[in-house]
Amino acid sequence: MRYLVTGATGYIGGRLAARLVDAGPVRCLVRDPDKLRDVPWAQRAEIVSGDLLDPASIRAACEGVDVLYYLVHSLSDREFAATDRRAALITAQAARDAGVRRIVYLGGLHPDGPLSEHLASRAEVGEILLRSGVPTAVLQAAVILGSGSASFEMLRYLTERLPVMVTPRWVHNRIQPIAVRDVLRYLIGAATLPPEVNRIFDIGGPEVLTYLDMMQRYAAVAGLPSRRIVPVPVLTPHLSAHWVNVVTPVPKSIAGPLIESLVHEVVCSEQDIREYVPDPPEGRTGYDRAVQLALAKISGGDVETRWSGAAVGDMPSDPLPTDPRWSGGTVYLDEREHAGTADPDALWEVVTGIGGERGWYSFPLAWAVRGWMDRIVGGVGLRRGRRDPDRLQTGDALDWWRVEQLRDGADGRMLRLRAEMKVPGRAWLEMVVRPVPGGSSYGQRAVFIPRGLTGHLYWWSVAPFHGIVFGGMVRNITRTAERLGQQNRHDKAADIA
Repeated sequence: MRYLVTGATGYIGGRLAARLVDAGPVRCLVRDPDKLRDVPWAQRAEIVSGDLLDPASIRAACEGVDVLYYLVHSLSDREFAATDRRAALITAQAARDAGVRRIVYLGGLHPDGPLSEHLASRAEVGEILLRSGVPTAVLQAAVILGSGSASFEMLRYLTERLPVMVTPRWVHNRIQPIAVRDVLRYLIGAATLPPEVNRIFDIGGPEVLTYLDMMQRYAAVAGLPSRRIVPVPVLTPHLSAHWVNVVTPVPKSIAGPLIESLVHEVVCSEQDIREYVPDPPEGRTGYDRAVQLALAKISGGDVETRWSGAAVGDMPSDPLPTDPRWSGGTVYLDEREHAGTADPDALWEVVTGIGGERGWYSFPLAWAVRGWMDRIVGGVGLRRGRRDPDRLQTGDALDWWRVEQLRDGADGRMLRLRAEMKVPGRAWLEMVVRPVPGGSSYGQRAVFIPRGLTGHLYWWSVAPFHGIVFGGMVRNITRTAERLGQQNRHDKAADIA
């Protein structure tokens, strides 16, 4: 069986593709193939460049495919509903014309009646695919429990950081959460449904809980004291999203749709999927077990995919121009270089280990304040952290940056980060490591292309701090690398002895 996965750079798509490569040929349609360049399973898949809004690229991607997995949605775009509708219509026609045998779509579990804009859009996409003429399975899930999922991160940080919580009424609504491993099992199993099956399936775990139950049981599994909950009637979903934006790494643009789904009771109305995809011998994964598995992955630094791996809406996506003055417009630069005795490998280890728990090697208060300012206006802030504490790959979220390029060439190694904070313009940070006689050279370049007068004013308002922030980064990164190189040499000598 031949598979096409859309959304392979996202949380579910990345995990699904990694498992499908063992079952048959897998093709992944992505806008930026570089995002999958460093992913291990991608070497066994066909990665093609394209866009679901481009009929030619989706038609080409569908050629020779048996099963199409539709795992994309425009979570934070301003015109998300229109965008998703158009993408679904284009995909449905392309799949029908190419003779695709089945479409599998993962949507959101929802009740009957009025829905939020995001839930209504997800439901509309499912209906479009069901009317495509291609047998379609629409799987609808509520809260997905797994290391790195946005729902789990929101639950985790709210519970861990707030021993006493003032909560909205929706924490008493019933929810049927599902472990990510069961979601993937149903997605894979749906590929072999009989051709006459063209319908919606509700998928869920074995337990129905309230969000309050989920927080208290998370605390118990994580070894935390029982949380004190004070419900109040005044916290609307909008205010709740702002609160989640402040307390957790999940930004308001993503927290809002998640909370909008929780104001309803989201419980499976049927579980017919189990007739076609039977439970494993040990049964579906219970809530406590799902939390244990997720926490073990997090503590072991083995998070396969994260919600932050997907691109953030309203953020710049154009790569850094080769010539910074490519269009004759203003480009502001802060360029610094330092040659020292640090071993190039040790210096590169420090560079690629930057961010997250290790921080940014200069003026932590300034970084923290800028992160808080970004959160206040609805940005991602600094708390997205890293997918892995030691390894980076193209497309990774790194605090408020996105890894745009990792290069290892004859002339040195380069890490390029693109800013995803709220800023009036486009910004990048480049870090380059080159070997030189006696050690290494570290080059650092901050690039800012302003947008309008506000962009110019922004640059000049922060320019006085660049000497402290960027200059401190150069000094501290190279010093840390020199100490690391000395420690590595000491450890190597001890091993030989």
